[in-house]
Amino acid sequence: MTERVVLAYSGGLDTSVAIPYLAEETGAEVIAVAVDVGQGGEDLDAIRQRALDCGAVESEVVDARDEFAAGYCLPAIRANALYMDRYPLVSALSRPLIVKHLVAAARKHGGTIVSHGCTGKGNDQVRFEVGLGALAPDLRIVAPARDFAWTRDKAIAFAEEKGLPIDVSAKSPYSVDQNLWGRAVETGFLEDIWNAPVEDLYSYTCDPAQERDADEVVITFDAGVPVAIDGETVTPYQAIRELNRRAGAQGVGRLDMVEDRLVGIKSREVYEAPGAIALITAHQELEAVTVERDLARFKRGVDQRWGELVYDGLWFSPLKRALDAFIDDAQQHVTGEVRLTLHGGRATVTGRRSEASLYDFGMATYDTGDTFDQSLAKGFVRLWGLPSEMAAARDARLGGC
Repeated sequence: MTERVVLAYSGGLDTSVAIPYLAEETGAEVIAVAVDVGQGGEDLDAIRQRALDCGAVESEVVDARDEFAAGYCLPAIRANALYMDRYPLVSALSRPLIVKHLVAAARKHGGTIVSHGCTGKGNDQVRFEVGLGALAPDLRIVAPARDFAWTRDKAIAFAEEKGLPIDVSAKSPYSVDQNLWGRAVETGFLEDIWNAPVEDLYSYTCDPAQERDADEVVITFDAGVPVAIDGETVTPYQAIRELNRRAGAQGVGRLDMVEDRLVGIKSREVYEAPGAIALITAHQELEAVTVERDLARFKRGVDQRWGELVYDGLWFSPLKRALDAFIDDAQQHVTGEVRLTLHGGRATVTGRRSEASLYDFGMATYDTGDTFDQSLAKGFVRLWGLPSEMAAARDARLGGC
């Protein structure tokens, strides 16, 4: 019986060439699976047909935009997920969803092999293969770019030799990965980390230096979920799309950073994530109002670890699952509204309100109506500092520093 290989298919040169190449190398029939995570660009029906024209025996297109928003981007909002305190996991969040659909396609079509187009230098090979190992350890994995040293020059020559219906003439100066949550740009002249990004590499955001009127937006959350924008009810997908548009128009969400890759190297990346940055900024502020101090302090560590696990390809790990449960419980009172001013590349919080607020005006005010009993403070301060005072006295007695 002929084996079947399920290929994560984008419609570009590398994965199109992979279809006949995998068939030759493995002797297997190829099932192409394209997953729509809001990347835009080419019509997915055209991508589906191209896979068939390149020799795939089956070609599937999965509309996973709502699933991606609700099941992957939304947890990132609730976790305030920013890798290295900056990067909102644009590519990392989409990979476990793609893996899920690759496994589903393998089960549906009798596939025994899964293939992806990742190189041996990046994070995505780990995200794909660790995810596959968690969901379907019986499936074999083939990565042509890594396992067969498949270069772009070889791919172009192979495409021309086989007469594949793809344009091999145009080559972008950058490597781009994009989806609903944002856009990642790397390689080319950006590999010299002294070179500044140029304006034409941006697509999701306008130049923040351009003169334009500020945009004020009110985001409503219910248990950490964005449910309305300016009073209009939205789904997670609609919330992200709308804020991509509005925050992007103000240049919000541009990032230029050197990040620590999982494989051990440092890599220069330029990101655009206007909706992600606006939503996380608003969510963080609402947590500041509604989450008790010690829970908030502990959650900041959980958020950081959650982001690292997702970046490192451990979406399906036991620790990630346990942290999800903690975050879910911590969100029960994160309900209310946050007002943002979007302008000049920044999303600035200008107001917040919540029925679950822990902010007490009477306790906080310094004016008439102050309900805080200041007479209690003197004893509190003394007792709070007593351990340090005793240690200092001990050190002085023993001649310590």
